[in-house]
Amino acid sequence: MKKIILIPAFLAFVLTLTAQSSFPPIDRSPMDMSYYPVDYPILKIQNKATDPLIVRIIYGRPQKNDRVIFGDLVPYGSVWRLGANEATEIEFFKDVKIDNKKIPKGRYTLYAIPDTDKWTIIVNSETNIWGAFKYDSKKDLLRTSAPIQKQTESTEIFTMLFEKKNSTGANLVMAWDNVLVKLPFSWTESK
Repeated sequence: MKKIILIPAFLAFVLTLTAQSSFPPIDRSPMDMSYYPVDYPILKIQNKATDPLIVRIIYGRPQKNDRVIFGDLVPYGSVWRLGANEATEIEFFKDVKIDNKKIPKGRYTLYAIPDTDKWTIIVNSETNIWGAFKYDSKKDLLRTSAPIQKQTESTEIFTMLFEKKNSTGANLVMAWDNVLVKLPFSWTESK
């Protein structure tokens, strides 16, 4: 009787291993997501969210891996997907202003053109794009400059997060290697 029970258990184990091997390997540049307010989904399930959801960003997180990033892996003067794999997507849950230009509530693609002293940040209306290979400047809603800040410590993994400025404003902070860039944005307070 024990052998009859063990054989199906063994077969189930082997089938599980076989099924798992058909999955693609884990991506070397995993996808990440950041929110403003910071940790909004966690705050929401804990009933601690006091502010409405303003923005969410989804991006690939490449690693430095001892490479020269800006000016080499990411060339100066060229449109960059602002991460790895799919182009970075940003979703605003209410109208915002960037560089005094209104960006309507919605989902967009975010690109950058790095340079030695600044990045040109681009908000583009086309989404679900791999990389910047099919980037179409005719679909830009906004282009704005953001100065780079040199960091003394190197950031190994490309990181994007939000920091609060005040009750109706925040910065999108982007850091990789020895470069940090902040993109300020604001919104009108809900009544």
